[in-house]
Amino acid sequence: MPGAGPAAVSELGFGPRLQAAMARRGPLCVGIDPHPALLSAWELPDDAAGVERFSRTVLEAAAGRCAAFKPQVALFERHGSAGMAALERLLAEAAAADVLTIADAKRGDIGSTMAAYAQAWLADGSPLAADAVTLSPYLGFDSLRPALDLAAVTGRGVFVLALTSNPEGAGVQHAGDDGDGGSVAGRICAAAADENAARRSADGWGPVGLVVGATVGAETIRRLGIDLAAVAGPLLAPGYGAQGAGVAEVAATFGRAVPAALVSSSRQILAAGPAAADVRAAVEATVEDLRSLAPAG
Repeated sequence: MPGAGPAAVSELGFGPRLQAAMARRGPLCVGIDPHPALLSAWELPDDAAGVERFSRTVLEAAAGRCAAFKPQVALFERHGSAGMAALERLLAEAAAADVLTIADAKRGDIGSTMAAYAQAWLADGSPLAADAVTLSPYLGFDSLRPALDLAAVTGRGVFVLALTSNPEGAGVQHAGDDGDGGSVAGRICAAAADENAARRSADGWGPVGLVVGATVGAETIRRLGIDLAAVAGPLLAPGYGAQGAGVAEVAATFGRAVPAALVSSSRQILAAGPAAADVRAAVEATVEDLRSLAPAG
């Protein structure tokens, strides 16, 4: 029920837990994106009840068959308090089923406001607590300190926007490009690597991941002088499937960091619904495809 919140996570940190899930189930993260067009295609109402039925079907179909789920918070939030209550129940049910969740909220602010966002998404007992949350660092990486510190305490993780798959992102993320990691994106990657160096266990990833679009391309990574493998954390990779990236593009973009790539797919899988069996088959086919990933070069 709303307000109950998921239980505290395992004492094992988010990085090692995600590594274990990817080793068992492959590197797929299934996006739970209840877009109005998908709700219509599934013959569901565009309201909180429709969003909840949609989300539960995806959870039922894919639980145990992918490494993580990524609900898009905005598509719940657009239905007000009832939509957010549906998200709370989804997160609690996923936790009860031992399924990792990444709340795609893209939060970013300063001071007490950032601390409040951290409490909402990363604190034990919060009704919105997920295993990880996406964050925007564009008020300065260290403005995320409340979330970075709380994630480390509660065994959760964060994914910081670094090189996103939307074309508009380059105007900000590539700024300061000197070919030696001096771009905005390069500095974010270096800051994440420093956090993980201080917090990770000897044999596992740290709690700070990055969002790096699968469509960014190897040439961009090389030109910016970014070493994604040095982050020593997971790399959430949107852009697979409907946005145009396939296995070859993922391998090329991530290079020797490809074992850290958690590949997110939403529309290509969700379009297979509304039958849970059809969504399940789409998940299984995607996982099989992604198991062929190997570092390029």
